[in-house]
Amino acid sequence: MKICKCKRHIWLLPLCLVAVLAAAFFIYAVNYYHADETALAALQSDGAVLVSPTDYGWFFDGPSEENLLVFYPGAKVEETAYAPLLHRLASQGMDVCLLKMPFRFAFFAADKASGVLAAYDYENEFVGGHSLGGAMAAIYAAEHGDEIRGAVLLAAYPTKQMPDDLVLLSIYGSEDGVLNDAKLAEGRALAPDRYEECVIEGGNHAQFGDYGIQKGDGNASVSREYQQLMTADLILQNIDPQ
Repeated sequence: MKICKCKRHIWLLPLCLVAVLAAAFFIYAVNYYHADETALAALQSDGAVLVSPTDYGWFFDGPSEENLLVFYPGAKVEETAYAPLLHRLASQGMDVCLLKMPFRFAFFAADKASGVLAAYDYENEFVGGHSLGGAMAAIYAAEHGDEIRGAVLLAAYPTKQMPDDLVLLSIYGSEDGVLNDAKLAEGRALAPDRYEECVIEGGNHAQFGDYGIQKGDGNASVSREYQQLMTADLILQNIDPQ
């Protein structure tokens, strides 16, 4: 009987470990960056952009009938925090599908863009994202290069070889304290021929979204609004696939 009890205890150990890890992840995941009031206001439609909740997240429908961006949010960031940037982008000529991710981690749904893109028919379709979301968008682009025109990475870098017929745009702030510079340098070797890297002087990691200060980030010397204005302008200047 004693031997049987020991065996039962041994079988319980993996279950206990799984339970502890699951609890730890839950505690980690629920402590996320929330969208601020500016972000929530940008979810409202106006004369230039119709903002609609969808089954995948949000759709920012502006005047463009040619350009579409499917956007992956950063890790542990409420997806609506990117509404101000994406609303601005849609108003200037690039409609946006903002994805909502399980537990706010893009790697749990890295292939989500496939179903979203299948529902739309734009001439120039891009994927993109911020931080971990950008990294997941880059992986999607590397694996589906024949289905899209390119990728837009905000404070992110590719980790897989990108097809040479893609357009790849990388944007980050000079004061970013979160972006791994060594990984960014390694990612350049994986970029396609049509690769553009843009640095926003004075910008940091968190100001691509509206969710407050991010742990470990540098201090921006430009406003959040300015960084997002520059980001939208750079994207629109570099999306031409020709």
